Amino acid sequence: MDRSNERKAFDEMKIGVKGLADSGITEIPPMFRAPPTILASLKAPRATQQVNIPTIDLKGGSVHYKDQDLTTRRSVVEQIREASEKWGFFRVTNHGISLELQERMLGGIRGFHEQDLQVRKQFYSRDHTRNFL
Repeated sequence: MDRSNERKAFDEMKIGVKGLADSGITEIPPMFRAPPTILASLKAPRATQQVNIPTIDLKGGSVHYKDQDLTTRRSVVEQIREASEKWGFFRVTNHGISLELQERMLGGIRGFHEQDLQVRKQFYSRDHTRNFL
């Protein structure tokens, strides 16, 4: 089966990666593995190589206010742009979101994924224009 047929079959099941894990698979499906030609061209990081994930300090979560110091705001925006381009992700500090709210959010995510598969299926979609509710 080619990758596009695998992806179509996966999407039609509407179970997502969590559903695959719950099904008891013992091997990562081929559609989630890079082809051997790509893997052969990748270089593994040396054991001594230090990896530092970009960390962006939002200075207390105030960078979105209109009266924020423009120099600080531009600096933060530039750091986000650079981290997004070079890494695709970054760590954020001083965002102003309480630990309690973060824990409640993670609890909500866990709660969603622990629901019955039939409940989760109704929300599964790759349509990025579709509203959640």
